[in-house]
Amino acid sequence: MRILVLGGTTDARALAGLLQGRAEVVSSLAGRVRNPLLPPGEVRVGGFGGVRGLVEYLRDRGIDVVVDATHPFAAGMTANAAAASAATGVPLVVLRRPGWTEGPGDDWRRVPSLRAAADLLPAVGSRVFLTTGRQDLATFAHLDLWFLVRSVDPPDPPVPRRMRSILDRGPFGVDRERELLREHAIDVLVTKDSGGSATAAKLTAAREAGVPVVVVDRPPLPAGVPVVADPPACLAMLGERYALGG
Repeated sequence: MRILVLGGTTDARALAGLLQGRAEVVSSLAGRVRNPLLPPGEVRVGGFGGVRGLVEYLRDRGIDVVVDATHPFAAGMTANAAAASAATGVPLVVLRRPGWTEGPGDDWRRVPSLRAAADLLPAVGSRVFLTTGRQDLATFAHLDLWFLVRSVDPPDPPVPRRMRSILDRGPFGVDRERELLREHAIDVLVTKDSGGSATAAKLTAAREAGVPVVVVDRPPLPAGVPVVADPPACLAMLGERYALGG
């Protein structure tokens, strides 16, 4: 069986590892990070050229199943994968870890988009820990607030006028997140609901410090696409539905 894993995430790398010896796996990365952590097995980097390019790739490579294990906010890639699956008949499975749920002591403000987050921010705080990714900074560039931004690669303009950029790669522990909030006097955290426990450390630190959190909700998934919550569940589904080797 030949499986295309649309990846770039920790879960995608874990799934590629689980599939080794059971199937022929090609992991596809968008190429937006200069030195990405590579999964085991064959890797391709770069876009497909839209739905048409992905359709051609699936047919040319004889792909049997596509697993979309991209970031929950990679809505464009997910939509293209669903369209290509419909056009070719190649089954699509979406691997998405569950989103976060507000708990006791949390002070969250859920918003439907990055633009809505930017509109809300001035009423919530003035020193912002912005963890939505370096490619989203333009949405906040017009705000006269102070921003702490963390990313793997340096952000490209336009960026907020008052900003400190930290280059680092996760996962990050709670102690480190506490230190950042305290050192930079952060009074509001902005994050996408990417889910998972590895990125929840910043939420724990914010709860302990009484810092409000603006949470950007996920875009909806295409209708009718099967969804699994973690790599082991994805492996089990592939084995049950598509006679994956042992």
